Amino acid sequence: MMAGTLMSGMQQQQQSGAAPAPHEPWITFDNYDAGSDGFYDELFEPEGSPRADALLLIQKINSLAPGELRRRQTAIERSLLRMGITFNVYGDSQGTERIWPFDIVPRIVPAKEWVRLESGLKQRIKALNLFINDMYHDRQIVRDGVVPEAVFEGAKAYREACRGLKPPHGVWCHITGTDLVRDAKGDMYVLEDNMRCPSGVSYVLQNRFLMKQTFPQLFEASRIRAVENYPNRLLRLLESLAPRDIAHPTVVVLTPGIYNSAYYEHSFLAQQMGVQLVEGRDLAVRDGVVYMRTTGGFERVDVIYRRIDDDFLDPKTFRPDSALGVPGLMDVYRSGRVAMANAPGTGVADDKVVYAYVPRMIKYYLNEEAILPNVPTFVCAEEEQRRHVLGNLDKLVVKAANESGGYGMLIGPHATPDDRRKFADLIQKNPRNYIAQPTLSLSRVPTIVDDHFEGRHVDLRPYILYGEEVFVLPGGLTRVALKKGSLVVNSSQGGGSKDTWVIAENRMKKPAS
Repeated sequence: MMAGTLMSGMQQQQQSGAAPAPHEPWITFDNYDAGSDGFYDELFEPEGSPRADALLLIQKINSLAPGELRRRQTAIERSLLRMGITFNVYGDSQGTERIWPFDIVPRIVPAKEWVRLESGLKQRIKALNLFINDMYHDRQIVRDGVVPEAVFEGAKAYREACRGLKPPHGVWCHITGTDLVRDAKGDMYVLEDNMRCPSGVSYVLQNRFLMKQTFPQLFEASRIRAVENYPNRLLRLLESLAPRDIAHPTVVVLTPGIYNSAYYEHSFLAQQMGVQLVEGRDLAVRDGVVYMRTTGGFERVDVIYRRIDDDFLDPKTFRPDSALGVPGLMDVYRSGRVAMANAPGTGVADDKVVYAYVPRMIKYYLNEEAILPNVPTFVCAEEEQRRHVLGNLDKLVVKAANESGGYGMLIGPHATPDDRRKFADLIQKNPRNYIAQPTLSLSRVPTIVDDHFEGRHVDLRPYILYGEEVFVLPGGLTRVALKKGSLVVNSSQGGGSKDTWVIAENRMKKPAS
């Protein structure tokens, strides 16, 4: 249905005596198709009326003068360029660095729904942390038959060098990005857990900064929950891991360098926390301690927020050809003289096959039912499920266990017969490496396309900090598939982002000026 239950933009302009300039795009929701194609729309009801928490936003956009929304979108894009908010694409002929794609229309999450999402995410990270600890110690969950031995044996991200490690306070995964999706009925599901070096939170913070500049009165009227305190919370978490009883531990952010796809984020978070951004060559191990090279000499390092994958952390322990890490770092970590976030080895729970068993983990470790369900998942390592997958490749999405960024994936309904045959062969050769899921009708949010709005599919990545308590950043990164009809939201595959507005309870309901 068309979104036309409010006073239209044309009616408002006529009432004010203004007429649109013919050369300026006049973008309103008057002709927005809110639901005839069956997808859940985050801002509009199926019949075209605004959802309650989106009313102020829609009124504001519809009241803007001709060309004004496009001007505000352009101003944000220029700010992104000026601020250097970029991401890198490996192996792309157009160059490695691009400006972060952003759309001005936010996604809105009602207060009541966020309470449930927050509770479910806290529950999930607690169970996953217990699972990681179990995997590197007693493996009791495997002994009790809750997770099959084959799942553990085939986990590529398991690191034998981490066996027996005891991270500070017993927490392995301090920073998590969990991807959520909404289906056509409006139900939220967990799509995957990102527990190694999850990226994207810098875009959450910068998106919010730019949107508050663009719609200041609307923010005040809508009572949107803040995200700006994330760097302070992250710093407090990191400082709490310090192995020494000192008032101000030395914290650093360890980056692979400027060619990493998330380098902007590494430098941004270091700057926001007021700590040093370092590469492996800036650190050295001496006498069982990690030091940072400075212009004034060597300074002891207490905590490392590492944005380097396990394999590259320490050439003495993991890959000997790594030039990115710090020789001897793992020995210092084992001795308790330096802390790292996330702890090495957390990737064992980042595996898409392990993901399928998270509801069982929650029941096993916490004796609770999962608050947030998984997407129904077929594990190709199990023979009966593998036969089902091979017989229904034209209906399923197939994912490799340890790939990310939209790679190593088959979207069956949109794939060619040759692609499906290729994946069938890959599954049969290495069934442990693949899962399959039904194709979800991902929810969508209105997005500017030329001179009008069209619905584009989205997911949501909230960020979870696990220290002395669990904190979930209100909202997170809404990623949007900017290509029409696409379900792939990753920036490397043509996706962008939107601001995510979590509405506080007891909000005011007056129109924004």
